[in-house]
Amino acid sequence: MQINLDDEDVTDASTMNYNSGKYRTPDGAPTDIAIFTITSTDRAKAKKSLPRRELQVLLIKRKRWPFEGKWALPGGFTNETETVHECAKRELWEETGVKDVHMEYFNAYSAPNRDPRGWMISHAFFALVNEAELASREAASDAAEVRLFPVSEAAGMELAFDHNAILQDALAKIREKMVTTTIAKSFLPAEFTISELYQILQTVVPDFEERNFIRKITSTQSRRGIIEEVRTPGGELALSNRHSQRAAQLYRFTDYVPQLSIYR
Repeated sequence: MQINLDDEDVTDASTMNYNSGKYRTPDGAPTDIAIFTITSTDRAKAKKSLPRRELQVLLIKRKRWPFEGKWALPGGFTNETETVHECAKRELWEETGVKDVHMEYFNAYSAPNRDPRGWMISHAFFALVNEAELASREAASDAAEVRLFPVSEAAGMELAFDHNAILQDALAKIREKMVTTTIAKSFLPAEFTISELYQILQTVVPDFEERNFIRKITSTQSRRGIIEEVRTPGGELALSNRHSQRAAQLYRFTDYVPQLSIYR
C-alpha cells in the first residue's frame, strides 16, 4: 500500500525523528582577531628623510586560565544571540577598548586539542588599520595588558593557543590585500610622493620590489588611473620636499578600482 504525505506531513515527520543528542557539538565558538597597524616615527636626523615605519600587531596578555600571563590575539566566546562577526567586535572592545574597526573574516581553526577547555572551533578575523584607530587602546575587563608589538617580534613569541599560526595566516592576508587593493591610502596623506607610497608597501610586504614602479603604476593599462598627479590651482604640477632635499611630484588616489585578471 502506498502512503502519500504532503509537504507539511513530511516536515512534521522529519522534526519528530530528529534528535540533536545524536550529534556532538563544539564546546564553544570563539573568535580571534588579528589587528595590524603601521607605526610612524620621525628619524633623529637634521637631513630630511622618510619617517621610520614598522608593521605592528595588537596583542593582549591573558589574565586567567588557560595560558594565564601569555600574550594572545584578542578574542572570546560567541553568545548564542550574536553572529561571530558581532562577537569579534564586542570582544575587541571588551579586551582592548578599541571599537568601530572594519574587520574581515578569513578562516576557521578546528585542530583537535587546540584549546585545553574542550572542542573549540575558532573563527578568525583580521584588519589593517591606521594607528589613530588604536589610540584609545587599554586593557579592559578580560585582559591584563594590551600592547602593540612589531610583527617580527610577535612571530617569535610563544603565543597562547594556536595564535602563532593564526597570526601568520592573517599576516599573509594583509600582505595580499596591500598589493591587490588601495588600502595603502589609509596610511598616507591625501597628497603623497611615490617614495612615500613605495615605503608603505614595503613596510607590509618586505620583499616587494618593483623596478620602474612609477612607470608601471601610472601607465600599465590595468592600473592606469589608480593614482593621479596633483596640480596647483594654476595647472602646474604640485611638488613637495617634506621628506627630501629635492622636490618630488605629488600624487593622490582616485576612486578608480582596477579589474585585474591573471589572464591580462
